[in-house]
Amino acid sequence: MKTKHFVMLFVFLSLISFTAFGQASGGTTSEPGSVDDPLVTKSYLEQKLNDILSNKSQVDKSTSTETEVSSNNLTIVELKQNQTLYGGSGSEIIVRSGKVLAVSSDESGMADVTIGKDITAGMPVELNHLLIVPREGRGIKPDPKNKQDIFVMVRGSYSIVDADGKKVTP
Repeated sequence: MKTKHFVMLFVFLSLISFTAFGQASGGTTSEPGSVDDPLVTKSYLEQKLNDILSNKSQVDKSTSTETEVSSNNLTIVELKQNQTLYGGSGSEIIVRSGKVLAVSSDESGMADVTIGKDITAGMPVELNHLLIVPREGRGIKPDPKNKQDIFVMVRGSYSIVDADGKKVTP
């Protein structure tokens, strides 16, 4: 019986001290516009937004290279016989003309979402099929038997490498 009264007394005192502490430390609501609750102006928000956007554009400029193109638009690329096109992560590739083979730095390949299958290294890529590059190190190269111009549409980042392993400026 004594313990029950002791526990109730402890809980009661804890509640009182918690309430008193909350009010002393500013637990009450402040007047809008006061030092404790300042108003935010439109000009302040615009300034902060401009600061964030300018910092983002500086980061974007510092991370891009001359041989890589990154865009949300489809880019038309002509691929020469001795070149390989590597897509960045999430890039999309559509072969419009010519015969090409899939390239991959490992045994995995790219998703051919038109037919719902994976295309692994060395497999031919069908015309007008949408390929999605899951990660870097994968792309396409001309089939050695190809006799016509190769045109490809690419969305996202990509790079073109020649037979010597040097990046080609798109």
